[in-house]
Amino acid sequence: VLALRAKIALGDAAEALEEIKDAESAPEYQAVKAYAEHATGKTADALKVAEELAASAGDNATVQLLAGSVLQSEGKTEEALALLSQHQGNLEAVALIVQIHLQQNRTDLALKEVLAAKKWAQDNLLINIAESWVALRVGGEKYQEAFYVFEEIAQAPSGAATLALLSQAVSEIHLGRFEEAEAALSQAIKQFPENADVIANMAVLSILSGKDRSEYVQSLQKLDPEHPYIKGVEEKSDLFDKAASKFAAKVAA
Repeated sequence: VLALRAKIALGDAAEALEEIKDAESAPEYQAVKAYAEHATGKTADALKVAEELAASAGDNATVQLLAGSVLQSEGKTEEALALLSQHQGNLEAVALIVQIHLQQNRTDLALKEVLAAKKWAQDNLLINIAESWVALRVGGEKYQEAFYVFEEIAQAPSGAATLALLSQAVSEIHLGRFEEAEAALSQAIKQFPENADVIANMAVLSILSGKDRSEYVQSLQKLDPEHPYIKGVEEKSDLFDKAASKFAAKVAA
């Protein structure tokens, strides 16, 4: 299961699906299949399986994590949280719950989840990372605390992966250290040139630095037209056009 999840994370969801095609019908493998199908764009099929697994195998740790991820991605937030809340000491489930609460702009609930987990997983790396996500939302002196965690991970022999470098760069941006953020993002984009999140953050950094972002936006549109950054820009552009049209009508009158 872990090997299949790793392939999906590396962008090889189609290969993972091929491997699992004739696999046993155990909940773990069905959850991986749903997760892989979602990654390949078969969202309706993935959601159907995720909902069925949530109802029939909600106590399974792999189902909680992967079906929960599919449910959340498809806007089924309450269903995802209900499934994840059944975990018994599953740190990955805790991390996903924290992510969901942050997406809901409920920093208070995310922090509550982290503090509860720290009582039984005080020095766990994943909990430290989740706490750093919350710190980036809280702001102030917490930005520096988050930076130290992500910097340590990125500098570890096995830590210079996309998310480690990206998280370090985001911390630098919040601290106003744009040159350092650019260095981390440049390293990430050199190693992972087709990572949509890295490109999106390069676009954001370009805006903050007063540089042209068009190259990154165009790359992101080609790579992942459904990326939250692209959808957000399109949504705000539409809102601006609607607002501008009201003033244009008054001027014309």
